Amino acid sequence: MMDGRERLIADVVLAALLLLVPAFLLHSDSRFAGGLAGFVLGAGAAVLMVLLLVYPMTKYSTTLKALVTRCVSMPTLLAFHAYAGIVAAFFALLHTGHKFQSPLGIALVTSMLIVVVTGFVGRYYLPQTAMELRQQQAQLATLRSAYEHVAAVMSSPDRATPDDSAMRASALQHVPLLQLVDGISDVEAAIGSSEAVKKIFMQWIGLHVMAAIVMYGLLVVHVAAEVYYGLRWLV
Repeated sequence: MMDGRERLIADVVLAALLLLVPAFLLHSDSRFAGGLAGFVLGAGAAVLMVLLLVYPMTKYSTTLKALVTRCVSMPTLLAFHAYAGIVAAFFALLHTGHKFQSPLGIALVTSMLIVVVTGFVGRYYLPQTAMELRQQQAQLATLRSAYEHVAAVMSSPDRATPDDSAMRASALQHVPLLQLVDGISDVEAAIGSSEAVKKIFMQWIGLHVMAAIVMYGLLVVHVAAEVYYGLRWLV
């Protein structure tokens, strides 16, 4: 679950990351990526991207989960997965020197940004939506229970003694029956909206997985190309 402070941090970090993209239009250095600083940033981004695989591998592997969770909890792994992904994206964007020189680089950066954005949705906004949906469902159950209780009292006046009838009539004067009906209608509408948003977010998670597969494939090709063209003078 995300508190207000964590949500603010998430929004600020995501906005800062996306604001790096217009820098490509303002500044470029074709030699930076091949220099020492560019290499260090690129290598750091690649290492972090590989480490990002620890969380999904641990989550879906019973054996690995039993081993890893002895030292690190799954929430901690998830937090590392989220924040390391952001750092890796920053490093990768800086590594380019704000210069796109190949379709491979464009595709790699694009897929990386999709992974980051959809990952933020899955990490922060999907749990928030699920929590709000549970709260709305609990509120709806309470309102329906109150409505059914009032309706039951109103539907059985003949069974009551005169004293009971007087007490019920007095009690019903303080029961906002129409407000209960309006409240049930409003909460049902809110639940419908929350469920629709949740379905959209679930599709974003699928996009996150697909974009990550594409990103890692392009990353392998990128690293292989850099090794081949950068180190071929050794052979």
